[in-house]
Amino acid sequence: MKTVRRCQRFCGNAAIHFRKLTVLAESKPDFLESKQVLHAAADKDATRVSNLHYLVQLYAKIRSSMAGRACHAYAIRIGLEFDVLTSNMIINMYSKCGLVDDARQVFDEMPVRSLVSWNTIIGALTQNAENQEPLLLFIQMQRDGTPFNEFTISSVVCACALNCATLECMQLHAFSIKAAIDSNCFVGTALVDVYAKCSSIEDASRVFESMPETNAVTWSSMLAGYVKNGLFEEALLLFRNAQLIGFDKDPFMVSSAICACAGMATLIEGKQVHAISWKSGFGSNVYVASSLIDMYAKCGCIREASLVFQGVELRSKVLWNAMISGFAKHACALEARIIFEKMQQRGLLPDEVSYVSVLNACSHMGLYKEGEKYFELMVREHNLSPNALHYSCMIDILGRAGLVHNAYDLIQRMPFEATASMWGSLLASCRNYGDIEFAEIAAKHLFEMEPSNAGNHVLLANIYATNKKWEEVARARKLLRESDLRKERGSSWIEIKNKVHSFTVGERNHPQMNMIYDYLDNLVEELKKLNYKVDTNHDLHDVDENRKQTLLKHHSEKLAVSYGLMSLPSDIDIPIRIMKNLRICGDCHNFMKLVSKCTSREIIVRDTNRFHHFKDGCCSCGEFW
Repeated sequence: MKTVRRCQRFCGNAAIHFRKLTVLAESKPDFLESKQVLHAAADKDATRVSNLHYLVQLYAKIRSSMAGRACHAYAIRIGLEFDVLTSNMIINMYSKCGLVDDARQVFDEMPVRSLVSWNTIIGALTQNAENQEPLLLFIQMQRDGTPFNEFTISSVVCACALNCATLECMQLHAFSIKAAIDSNCFVGTALVDVYAKCSSIEDASRVFESMPETNAVTWSSMLAGYVKNGLFEEALLLFRNAQLIGFDKDPFMVSSAICACAGMATLIEGKQVHAISWKSGFGSNVYVASSLIDMYAKCGCIREASLVFQGVELRSKVLWNAMISGFAKHACALEARIIFEKMQQRGLLPDEVSYVSVLNACSHMGLYKEGEKYFELMVREHNLSPNALHYSCMIDILGRAGLVHNAYDLIQRMPFEATASMWGSLLASCRNYGDIEFAEIAAKHLFEMEPSNAGNHVLLANIYATNKKWEEVARARKLLRESDLRKERGSSWIEIKNKVHSFTVGERNHPQMNMIYDYLDNLVEELKKLNYKVDTNHDLHDVDENRKQTLLKHHSEKLAVSYGLMSLPSDIDIPIRIMKNLRICGDCHNFMKLVSKCTSREIIVRDTNRFHHFKDGCCSCGEFW
């Protein structure tokens, strides 16, 4: 009531003196004075309406729903509930305050609607992620013969992007061509966005290339589309083109370029985009900063990621989650848990993403008791319902800790069906602990869910090989051959002087291959002085001992680290960074530890599971991976 009275006072104060004129007019009925009174009354109404419109727009801007409702009530009181302009403003106010149902009710009660009315309600429904409503309203517009414009089409297309409705998007694209508005910047940008989100990246690219006019949102949408579809090189080339033509960059464009660098784990390009972000004044932007943290973490530079985090004063939950996730990737469980606690001390409650990251950190270090505590905490303290990712983390935690039976029981007790990731975690745990019984159960489900994944067959065969069950190994590999699936070949790569060098086991194509093999042979001889011996238990082929030693000696990561030691000077403190597409084997893990001790060099290896930081003969994983 107080808000209503304030609204009334604000709208009426400017017209107080006109009421006095009315009294005077009644005491002296003169034609001229009566005319003045009529003009004064009209001015009073115009001022009242103007003030009301100002308040509605103000409360829409500051998202004040209570005050906005008071203005709506006052509009009804003074007879403006059916005024088109006033109703449009009220619809916009309700949509900005997140009260979509109220906005829709005002729209439905309008006897006369303008194009702005339709555009406002369609935009409101799109922004609030209403599924089919924007499209249904657009169809109603067409049936009613209501005219439309580029803003109508772009809003409906954006609604299709939220639902990944490819067919509807293509129909709207054809409709925009027919209406000759497909070249409009807003429509084109919306089409680029929806095609990219629907994984039709070629269509998105064609629309982008055909647009006569683009803006920052268009370029950002195309960049983000390339990144979302895994086309990281194309994203960086597009970002480079934007620089060459002098296009003004925005934080979203820079953030997408950093994400592309993170996807390829290209540290040099990542640092260059980092420099561009600071030069452009976006260094402290939350989206740019969180992308930088993720990029440095994925490139093996967790210290640099932490420095970026510390350099941002106003930290959002996104930034905290990015840092927790970065520490988790590098098996820094203690640091991840500290950041998790500090976030809450700053008044930010953890969300589902926060718990996924902290559970991952516990998983990488085998902290199953701490993992169980966090899993219970998210339900009891923060009223969050565990989703498939949280259960997957818990299964991984229990399995890595050797509690394979407990992990299987959790799968059985889950409120939904287990995903391929969960069965994959269980199968990997069975490999670590040689549990054939649960390995066969997990493999059976994986063969049904991922019939084209050869890795599952290989993993089961390796579990049989670990237990010396060669007949089962032969049967599993025969099944793999008959299925015509191909095992992913292990490879490692290292970046030297802005060039990526890739290696596979027994590599022969590198131009310096003979020098690399000679260096590796000499390195192995040096390591033998530190009691290094090739551990043939990690080669699961049914061949003689000498053949096993040769295969293990020429693993791709050993070739990569040898080339890194040859090429990178030892007098400067530069870590040797190696990326690998498969899990590092136990023999290569021991090899890297001894190399770091023998050469006094830090070696960072990223495999499919995590980062391993080898230094002074020790690994950051604590022998748990």
